[in-house]
Amino acid sequence: MPEGYDYLFKLLLIGDSGVGKSCLLLRFAEDAFTDSYLSTIGVDFKIRTIELDGKTVKLQIWDTAGQERFRTIAAAYYRGAHGIIVVYDVTDGESYEHIKSWLTEIDRYATEGVHKLLVGNKADLAERRVVQHGAAQEFAAQLDIPLLETSAKTAAGVEDAFIAMAKQIKESVDSTPEPSNNSKSGNVTVGRSLETEKDSEGCAC
Repeated sequence: MPEGYDYLFKLLLIGDSGVGKSCLLLRFAEDAFTDSYLSTIGVDFKIRTIELDGKTVKLQIWDTAGQERFRTIAAAYYRGAHGIIVVYDVTDGESYEHIKSWLTEIDRYATEGVHKLLVGNKADLAERRVVQHGAAQEFAAQLDIPLLETSAKTAAGVEDAFIAMAKQIKESVDSTPEPSNNSKSGNVTVGRSLETEKDSEGCAC
């Protein structure tokens, strides 16, 4: 077993700036939350190892900047991703409307057949919700992409979202004949994170 795990999956978080991608990653990887808006500059990543069906799965999760000026940097990280999570903010209709443009980015840069998941974050802010779950569910069904709602603040649904994605990928890998080198990582190259800087602009979680 390489380095103590059976599978290595690379996941990517994409979506508009301010939807809470970094907060979701922090909650899942470290079970922590911050009210400060940490705007990702370029790309950042964290690693968490989980157990699935008696197997050890190492998740390398990349958090990309949502701002337009960083799209070129982020595009390079689509390649080799096993799963891509498109995050929108249920209190921000514009971030929901931009899902299609993010899916176009996936089609342009990612490997064909990459697994996708839609995540509506900030579900705890019921009084500010503008994207109704039923409408989003119908939209996701039309796209044939699973949808889950989360709250990085309360942790609701966060674990479920990442586990669901990991299960999708594992089932796909298990149903595909193994390559000659017996690797179940999809030949992921573990890259070095770009240096990230943080600046405070207000709460985005």
